[in-house]
Amino acid sequence: MRVLIERIKEGIIRIENKKELNIKFGLLLFTGICKNDTTEEIEWAANKILNLRIFEDKNGKMNLSISDVKGDILVVSNFTLCADVMKGNRPSFDNSEEKDKAKEKFDLFVRKLKESNLNVIEGEFGAYMEVHHINYGPVSIILDTKEKFKKE
Repeated sequence: MRVLIERIKEGIIRIENKKELNIKFGLLLFTGICKNDTTEEIEWAANKILNLRIFEDKNGKMNLSISDVKGDILVVSNFTLCADVMKGNRPSFDNSEEKDKAKEKFDLFVRKLKESNLNVIEGEFGAYMEVHHINYGPVSIILDTKEKFKKE
């Protein structure tokens, strides 16, 4: 699982030019479900994100989490995060999870985030979406569960 975590002042998703979702201050999570991602990895990632200290305290030090600041979370499925670009010039998406399994795992990730009782809004899985946001900092962090759960 790969998640691009962005600390934002504002985030808007337009889904197929019909529906609009938005949040104010919080996190935007571009979320790629890769082949063989486990329930353990997904739960660990959700917990890590909820507790990741990337918001400033009163002294300007990144010492507070999204849970501490009671911010919003905008979650967007993005299979392209699992792309392999090491060979040739066309990305390979062979490492992206099959659509039905990916949706199941994405839904689990969102449920785990929602257990925090924060305002968690999700885009529409598999839909064409426009994502607009104001990155605050900028702060952008890549979380790759394979780094934590290396298969030995």
